[in-house]
Amino acid sequence: MALTSWKTFNFFDVSEVKFADSESASLFNSPEFSSIASGSENIFLGSSDGQIRILSSSFKVIRTFHAHDSGSITHIKQIAGTSLLITISEDLSNDPVLKVWALDKPDKKTGGPKCLSSISVSNGRKQFPVSALATLDNVSQLAVGFANGSVTVIRGDLINDRGAKQRTVFESEEPITGVEFREGPTTTLYLATTGRILTLTISGRGQGQPAKNLEDNGCGLGCMTVDSDSGDIVVARDDAIYYYGVNGRGPSYAYEGPKQLVRTFGDLVALVTQPRTDAASKTSILRKFIGGGAEDRYRSSTFALLDTDLKYVAHTEMLPSQIRTVFTEWGDLFLLTIDGKLFRYHEKSLNQKLEILYQRDLYVLAINLAQKIGVDTAQRNVILRRYGDYLHKKGDYDTAMQQYLKAIDNTEPSQVIRKFLDSQRINNLIEYLEELHEHDKATIDHTTLLLNCYAKLKDTDKLEAFIKSGTNFDLETAIAMCRQGGYHDQAVFLSKKHGEHDRVVDILIEDSKRYDEALDYIHRREPDVAYSNLMRYARVLLENCPNDTTQLFIEYYVGQYRPKKDAPVAPTQATPGGAASAVQNLASFIPLPYRQATATPSSAAQDNQPLTLATEEAAAAAKADPPREYKVPKPRTAFSSFVDHPEQFIVFLEACLNEADINETDKVDLHTTLFEIYLDVAGSKTGQEKQKWEFKAKTLLDGQDISMDASNVLLLSHLSDFRDGTVLVREQQGLRFDIFRSYASAGDTASVIKALRKYGPEEPQLYPAALVYFTSSPKILQEAGSELDVVLKKIDEDGLMAPLQVIQTLSTNATATMGMVKKYLSETIERERKEISNNRRLIESYRGETDAKRKEMEELSTKSAVFQTRRCSACGGSLDLPTVHFLCKHSFHQRCLNQVGDANVECPKCAPTNNNIRAFRKAQEESADRHDMFLDTLQRSRDKFGTISEFFGRGVMTAPTSE
Repeated sequence: MALTSWKTFNFFDVSEVKFADSESASLFNSPEFSSIASGSENIFLGSSDGQIRILSSSFKVIRTFHAHDSGSITHIKQIAGTSLLITISEDLSNDPVLKVWALDKPDKKTGGPKCLSSISVSNGRKQFPVSALATLDNVSQLAVGFANGSVTVIRGDLINDRGAKQRTVFESEEPITGVEFREGPTTTLYLATTGRILTLTISGRGQGQPAKNLEDNGCGLGCMTVDSDSGDIVVARDDAIYYYGVNGRGPSYAYEGPKQLVRTFGDLVALVTQPRTDAASKTSILRKFIGGGAEDRYRSSTFALLDTDLKYVAHTEMLPSQIRTVFTEWGDLFLLTIDGKLFRYHEKSLNQKLEILYQRDLYVLAINLAQKIGVDTAQRNVILRRYGDYLHKKGDYDTAMQQYLKAIDNTEPSQVIRKFLDSQRINNLIEYLEELHEHDKATIDHTTLLLNCYAKLKDTDKLEAFIKSGTNFDLETAIAMCRQGGYHDQAVFLSKKHGEHDRVVDILIEDSKRYDEALDYIHRREPDVAYSNLMRYARVLLENCPNDTTQLFIEYYVGQYRPKKDAPVAPTQATPGGAASAVQNLASFIPLPYRQATATPSSAAQDNQPLTLATEEAAAAAKADPPREYKVPKPRTAFSSFVDHPEQFIVFLEACLNEADINETDKVDLHTTLFEIYLDVAGSKTGQEKQKWEFKAKTLLDGQDISMDASNVLLLSHLSDFRDGTVLVREQQGLRFDIFRSYASAGDTASVIKALRKYGPEEPQLYPAALVYFTSSPKILQEAGSELDVVLKKIDEDGLMAPLQVIQTLSTNATATMGMVKKYLSETIERERKEISNNRRLIESYRGETDAKRKEMEELSTKSAVFQTRRCSACGGSLDLPTVHFLCKHSFHQRCLNQVGDANVECPKCAPTNNNIRAFRKAQEESADRHDMFLDTLQRSRDKFGTISEFFGRGVMTAPTSE
């Protein structure tokens, strides 16, 4: 490619070096100045008098030492990364002298750098100037080229001065214009003459073989260098720039003009050319060895920096004088002219380069340049985004979008989206939004916009492809947009795919109205998921699928829930010519456990139809599995779901009550609620149907294991006017008096008599109440008939009321007459008279016994006692002395008493009786302080006065005595 087609830029800032003093400035313009080199943060100047001057970055001489005693220093080379310096001096009367210097090791004698080794370079005793010098980085091999066409290679340990060998490895009739090493598996020496380019293997495989001719075109002196990055050899000829690699000649770039010098600066090629003249001198190359004439100072030169990879000119300028050399140091490139002027070329920053390219709309080159330099992704994306903006302004929307897509990672999406909101650019917008989702950079708004675009184009295929692709997007937004757009099947698919079970049920019920399918989906879920959805949509499902929903409630609340499973379905023949619907396409991506047994949903009217074969097999398979373990909720949590569905509610309650493992609290709730529902249904029926439900309610109350709160049953029975319920509960609770009172308040005399006969033996207080009721009105008294006499007789026999109380009760109104109670009163008076007579006789008897005892006690204490007993009361033998007599008239042998010297000896015969009396007395004394017992006995006694008399005799009311 010709350089005329390359873009030219000004990527370098050029400035002439201003020397600190005149001495430094005169060094570069001095006639003694003979060579220059750079490295290790310094510049090295060689002179014709053998002196080496070292300059710092401020171009001040910081060190000078005498390197050679004779000749001019024509070549200097500093080994990069080391402190080694190589110099060659020539005087054309002797062999050139090569020295290796250690700049960091001072010589003790001279104070200058230490010379590590010194060698005279042999050229077969031919006195020709040295035209080229090359060395390996370890200085183990050096190559020296001569103007007569010979090349000498020096091998050895020059650093430690352990000897070196040199050999002429190449000879030619053409002057050597360049030598360069290339290291690899073998060490290759590239040779350049004025007419050829050759390679010579000097170590490794192929060593010793003659030089290999690469091309029959040579180059001028200084027109050969090596690219340090790639290792390729760069050769500049008058027609072009050539690259040579391990496989021979590589690419070339046409660039007309006589070449004077070529160097590399990073990835750039520095090229110096001269204006073409009509008749080029044949001795121009030789003049470089011996120096140019005075006219060279007034000949112009062209300097250019080329990027051969990206094919552009980084800098070019015309200089009024000839260029002596080009070198690099401190990250800059320096150019030295023959007239002693030194120019610094500082490369501009990447941002400055990019701005230059932006100004010329060279975005492709900017992208390639950034990629070559290796900028980070963020900076590269900035370039791509600006390129996209440029293309968008030009109207190349498709290409612009490609740039935006490449820069998507660091681009604010809104900046791009705003550019493509036009309906004509909707396809580009879709492409960008899809890429945002691929890179997981989409927000809720982006997903919404993309789905809106699909909906606007009515592109169901793309919508499904987007959903199936697994692209990262906001699930909430995608499902919401599908639901809003009417794509319910796609919304269901997304929800199932991502395990959003609650949302699946919501869509099926709220949007699709496929209630049976929703119920079937719930039945296939795990217990916790199934329960939450069942409770959420219970009323809707009971409204549309009452029987199946009720059955699911029963299974869950009795602890027998098993997720429904699909039975294997036999393959069916495909319908010819029919295309699968969108739902069927989506269903193919749903895992087997989530698929429905049938694809076509059944209506609510089919809720009670027989199961299909596949469903029956699935049901059988489900029953074979044990129920899942889960916490069974309390039945009352389901009650609110069955509002307005009493029949299903009754089925649910009865099924729950049939379970054996149900706690008492739940049982109370179930019985009470079922009783209420029975009464509620009965209230809405008439005739036999009403009696049927009331009978169920009564049967429920009559059950042996019925757990209901009596107050609740009474309240419900009262509200529903269900008297049988009230009676049953009061009977079970022992509230017989309440039953009697309810009959009495209702004026139902027959029921009162029936209750009295049924409950009277167990509840005696009913008889006084019956007496009051029967005498409350003449009508009731007439209805009671002879029952009044029965009541009075019972009251009299059981002592339920005192006669005075009976009289007071009957006297409250004028209903009862004296004739009705005459018999009762006469019998009562007669009985009282007999009791009084008996009590009087008993009193007289007690008084006589008391007087006799007192008289006996008086005689014992005042009169002497005569003992006439002749036999021992213990052994029955005749009494003999010593004898013991007791006042109770019992006599004993002293030996029979077994008690000697005891003053408190007691008659053995009377001792048990006396002990009983003492114990009885002690008990009386102890009970005298237990007033609570007295009050309790008095409360329960029917003969209050008799009870008081008894406790008075025990001493309860005796005043305490102080001893």
